[in-house]
Amino acid sequence: MEEFNGIIGQIIQKAKENVKKIVLPESLDLRVLKAANIVSQNNIAKIVLVGNKEEIKIKCKENNINLDENIEIVEIENNEKFERYANEFYELRKNKGMTPEKAREILKDEVYFATMMVKLKEADGMVSGAIHSTSDTLRPALQIIKAKQNINTVSAFFLMETPKKELGSQGVFIFADCGLVEFPTEEQLYDIVKSSVSSYKSLVPFDSPRVAMLSYSTKGSAKNENIDKVINVTNKLKSENIDFEIDGELQLDAAIIKEVASLKAPDSKVAGNANILIFPDLQAGNIGYKLVQRFGDALAVGPITQGLNMPVNDLSRGCNTNDIVGAIAITCLQAQE
Repeated sequence: MEEFNGIIGQIIQKAKENVKKIVLPESLDLRVLKAANIVSQNNIAKIVLVGNKEEIKIKCKENNINLDENIEIVEIENNEKFERYANEFYELRKNKGMTPEKAREILKDEVYFATMMVKLKEADGMVSGAIHSTSDTLRPALQIIKAKQNINTVSAFFLMETPKKELGSQGVFIFADCGLVEFPTEEQLYDIVKSSVSSYKSLVPFDSPRVAMLSYSTKGSAKNENIDKVINVTNKLKSENIDFEIDGELQLDAAIIKEVASLKAPDSKVAGNANILIFPDLQAGNIGYKLVQRFGDALAVGPITQGLNMPVNDLSRGCNTNDIVGAIAITCLQAQE
């Protein structure tokens, strides 16, 4: 296995301590097949591929891939569990106009079938998105698996690692929401913070979470209803019995650079030390993570979904094999929770 260093290397080692079963519905994508081999051969997770065995075999042969013998292949056609899955899916969605016939037709889709495997605990998590859009990957999860109790908002984060180890937690950050909630309300921002803190604790156990609520203003330097939303969520969380530090509104430089923080927010426990960055909307978050990735030479793993009852994660269609390995390892840790 290629050496995985930094935070992903640590996550892989933790995944190996309690091996989970992860289902991959995109079984004819070469990146997915190569990642499945790496994960299976190194006992990071048990891998299940959903697809036609003969087609997978031909794809592997054409591309000199010797598929690991421990990888399970599940075919939808003539599957003895298909009717049970379809009935379960119908029961879940009948109040939304689902019919038994329509349920059977939808379950022929690999992503829906794999999501039902997770729902029925025949897999611990799913990773998709190498060839599917975010909506095609997450729509089945939102319909079938749904949000955790007390969390009304399913969101997405990126696990970021910059070479600048003096920033964040030895260079590690969580950026949220960068992939799902377009214009979060106060209630949605609140959920995004709570989920991001939980994700951080799961993936970065060597430091305490410090949340910066980002804006173009720091501590009243500008006035706007969008800034008020950030301030209101910050104050609501501060009034609760939380076990993490949070502050806002903070500009990005005040959030992560100590020298700037000492000038703009000298009394803040978070400013200059933040390791969780909460963006005010999806545009800011998505642009922000890509700027850091491309200009700052940072590792960006995600989007990782948070807030679901069971882990389902979306890949970028521009992902490489190592990105998929990292996403599978993170999914394993979420399943361990």
